[in-house]
Amino acid sequence: MNYDYLIVGAGLYGAVFAQEAKKAGKKCLVIDKRPQIAGNVYTEDIEGIHVHKYGAHIFHTNNKEVWDYVNRFAEFNRFTNSPVANYHGELYSLPFNMYTFNKMWGVVTPEEAAAKIEEQKKAAGITEPKNLEEQAISLIGTDIYEKLVKGYTEKQWGRPCTELPAFIIKRLPVRLTFDNNYFNALYQGIPMGGYTKMVAHMLEGTEVRLNEDYLASPEKKAEYDAMADKVIYTGPIDAYFGYSEGYLEYRSVRFENEVLDKPNFQGNVAVNYTDRETPWTRIIEHKWFEFGKDDQGNDLPKTVISREFSSEWKPGDEPYYPVNDEKNGSLYQTYKALAEKEEKVVFGGRLGEYKYYDMDQVIASALEMCRKELG
Repeated sequence: MNYDYLIVGAGLYGAVFAQEAKKAGKKCLVIDKRPQIAGNVYTEDIEGIHVHKYGAHIFHTNNKEVWDYVNRFAEFNRFTNSPVANYHGELYSLPFNMYTFNKMWGVVTPEEAAAKIEEQKKAAGITEPKNLEEQAISLIGTDIYEKLVKGYTEKQWGRPCTELPAFIIKRLPVRLTFDNNYFNALYQGIPMGGYTKMVAHMLEGTEVRLNEDYLASPEKKAEYDAMADKVIYTGPIDAYFGYSEGYLEYRSVRFENEVLDKPNFQGNVAVNYTDRETPWTRIIEHKWFEFGKDDQGNDLPKTVISREFSSEWKPGDEPYYPVNDEKNGSLYQTYKALAEKEEKVVFGGRLGEYKYYDMDQVIASALEMCRKELG
């Protein structure tokens, strides 16, 4: 045994555990099948811009312990997420707020906006929302649902809104104010220098091996298992067991990146395309994560954009969003029961726990596990 812990996955969960284990005097080896660290928060430098390679990641939390923790490894800017919705060239504010209601209906006061939503909800005859469509209409009325929710959501999930559970949209921010901040979070920002730099600081002093696939073969896995007392596994839980009970389902995302010879493409990090006809769900312009929306950003003569396309996951694709329906929930419980019998292995993170986690929740979960495991 050369190591106390083998950590499979150099993303946030693995990096937090490596950092805390090192502080506790433990020796760890971190391996990752990708050629880089940081998992899905990996940022790549292109034309002096930190490009979010696996989709937009905006750090936001109400958890002071987690906020203080990440600030030990990076300085965060004061980025505020204020997406814009584009419906056939009409632009609306996201989150849905007084700017949205004014543009949609011409209303000026919060009372008028609330009355309009209530009127449309009543007209639709919804009392107990049974699916996403009914839940959305009860929150923001028919007009906003039809223009700004329906097409986007059906592209995102690949299913009609009437077949999606109501809870998916319960987090939708609806405000009778002019607040353009999408998140109701006390702390929010982007690490200056990118997430990769932050994760690199977490992994300082720990041995890391890249391009190493733990599950490439039973022999490879056995070789790695023999090197450590325990394993912290952050990959897909079904892959660990060779998909013996079947595949857990995910939604996946494909990105088309483009470097443009102009300093400013859309003037905002995120523009969501909410009609059904546009094939992509949104366009991300990466420079606005870290450069102010003023001349500072325009000093860079180029910009990098990513068009996002949502797709059904198939084996070999990158798994992004767990499909937390009844069928997959039941299958996960089967795998979880198998995982509990693996005395040497801790399963953690978004893939290891088959759970939709925001970044702060991943870190909180990892810190909680560290307290149990490391004392």
